[in-house]
Amino acid sequence: MYTIVDVETTGGKYNEEGITEVAIYKFDGHEIIDQFASLVNPEKEIQPFVVKLTGINNAMLKRAPKFYEIAKRIINITEGSTLVAHNAGFDHRMLRLEFDRLGYKFERPTLCTVELAQNLLPDQDSYNLGKLTRSLGIPLTDRHRATGDALATVQLFKLLLQKDINKDIISKSLKHFKPIKIEPNLKVIVDSLPAVIGVFYVYDASRNIIFIGKSKNIKKRVTQLFTGSNRKSKEIQKKVAEITFEKTGSEIISILKEHIEVRKHRPVYNGKIKRNNFSHGLYIYYDTDQVPHFYIKSVVKDVNHIITFSSSRSGNSFLEKLENKYGRSIKVRKLIPDDSRKNIDQNTSVTESLEVLNKTVSDIITTYSLKGTSKILVDRGRETSERSVILIENGRVTGYAFVNLRIQMTDIKMLKSLLTPVEDHGQVLHLVATYMRHKKIYQIIDL
Repeated sequence: MYTIVDVETTGGKYNEEGITEVAIYKFDGHEIIDQFASLVNPEKEIQPFVVKLTGINNAMLKRAPKFYEIAKRIINITEGSTLVAHNAGFDHRMLRLEFDRLGYKFERPTLCTVELAQNLLPDQDSYNLGKLTRSLGIPLTDRHRATGDALATVQLFKLLLQKDINKDIISKSLKHFKPIKIEPNLKVIVDSLPAVIGVFYVYDASRNIIFIGKSKNIKKRVTQLFTGSNRKSKEIQKKVAEITFEKTGSEIISILKEHIEVRKHRPVYNGKIKRNNFSHGLYIYYDTDQVPHFYIKSVVKDVNHIITFSSSRSGNSFLEKLENKYGRSIKVRKLIPDDSRKNIDQNTSVTESLEVLNKTVSDIITTYSLKGTSKILVDRGRETSERSVILIENGRVTGYAFVNLRIQMTDIKMLKSLLTPVEDHGQVLHLVATYMRHKKIYQIIDL
């Protein structure tokens, strides 16, 4: 018995993704005998490039069931069967990941139709699901949606079963995933760590810091590090002797602290430190009619940006967000080369008065830019009675502190005496501004 599966996900860091859609078809080798499909609320944001690829956005999933609400149905429909998928390692990993979060070990033998097709259909130009099904005349509707991809995989698997005349290739391709185990010495370290937001430091036997990380759940992040199979994880597993940690209570403080500490200690397994953690910026150009236009370009030759981005892709995703929010009240252009600015106003019609356009521009700058501003950002602290505070003065991050009394955050002289200072060269401001575009700060006090 087989269950053909396809999942769509939020995208993001490895093993931190969430499932947004799942489709499962129980297949007895001849026909589908049971099926289940559902959108899933991942309780986290979907990456912009994934929204483009799948068409699934955050608004669509607000009322969708959470994974724990459909988990039992997935267990029942897949029980006693072999899980089949195109790139089965990914789909099986995502299901295991979601079940791990629920404290349940989900293990199914798997077959990958990519691997099977490579063995049974060796003359194909591509084994991408879309191109492969097209070359075989298999209908595929709703590409990059779970139901469409899973149904196409059913038909592909049916063909592959017929091609495997001797019934040996499929049996040899069957994979069994054993539960990942942590070595006893590493388990002792994991057991000593809390499931809290913070920064952790990995030491070798000579008390050298070899890795610094941050996480919303330190225990979970270190577990991932100790069970990882990539080269860096394997080397850290061999060399680690001790791990210490610092609670931050606030995710933004952990981001700042990791950034500062990595540059201070330069651990070997944190990789090469970039001179800048942003490469592109948001700019405004006024055309010959004095109509303002937003666009994205490299910050290398122009420091007069409004907002910074880690890449042109993240900048253009932000432009799309502005378009969706403000509609025709703004003008945007995606990545305008310096030598083509004179053509910026071609085929552009002014649908709003300049007064409305300029007011919208002002609102956007006020909402999203921290350049030249002075603010106190207040967020959660390490304990219930505590608050974390970040001080921004004239567009520079001065430092951060943990306080217990309101006067400690509103009296600037007192606050400055409590601050852990930050050397801000634009990079820390970029981290704070990026965080504020995606997450909510508990309180913002304008100075």
